[in-house]
Amino acid sequence: MNTEHTPVSGEGRLADFSIALVNYKTHEVTSLCLDLLKKALGDSVVPVWVVDNNSADESTEYLKSLDWINLIERKAEAPEKGFMAHGRALDLILERVQTPYLLLMHTDTLIYDVDILRQMLAHMRTGDRVAAVGCLEQVRRTRLETAWRIFIRATKYYYRRAKVALGLDTREPRLFYEIYLKSFCTLWNVDIIRQQALSFAMTERIPGYEMQDRLKAAGYRFVAIPPQHMFEYLDHVEAGTVSLVNGLGKDHKRVKNYQRIMARVKAK
Repeated sequence: MNTEHTPVSGEGRLADFSIALVNYKTHEVTSLCLDLLKKALGDSVVPVWVVDNNSADESTEYLKSLDWINLIERKAEAPEKGFMAHGRALDLILERVQTPYLLLMHTDTLIYDVDILRQMLAHMRTGDRVAAVGCLEQVRRTRLETAWRIFIRATKYYYRRAKVALGLDTREPRLFYEIYLKSFCTLWNVDIIRQQALSFAMTERIPGYEMQDRLKAAGYRFVAIPPQHMFEYLDHVEAGTVSLVNGLGKDHKRVKNYQRIMARVKAK
């Protein structure tokens, strides 16, 4: 069962993109995300859609108090994996949006400057074969940290491939570089998705990954913005929902990253 709360439309010219977020029990980061988003958008008339995935806590009540978002309260009919719940929530928004483009955000994506959205829209409008614009990395890293990460992952990848070639038991080799745009801030072409009859929760995979594979196979393009550039305009608390809901220890890197970003936001 899904209950919608739609606000009165604002005055002015409607933007050609909508924004989609999915909340699950993260009142602090969700409220911060939306406060920053509202401030950054200013007088722009951008439809903002939020699905609450049956949080049943203060975050749900907070969302109900906002008159400038389109809220959908979603209740799963059966137990489901977290990433599938997220994908199905996004599909509820996809069914309803009336703009040609849809910006996916995580509730722990903190946008300070909407000029990044203008840049993403400009990339999207470069041709009719652009399916999405986003970033391959979902956290802020220095170039040295990125290089070291690739080196470590490449070492594991080729080591496991060698073991497979020798017939030895090992974990499946995983690519040491990213190939999928991450959904913490990705602009999608709604018209293309609908023309191809696709959705975010098509298979038991991270939402959007299957869609990216199919659209690439169909000849559509994806634009990846360099992370060093993307994170000049925003922050992302990696796996913020997991770190908050699952109660990770105070020394866990995700918790430390969350605390570091929160301190940076408060200092602005």
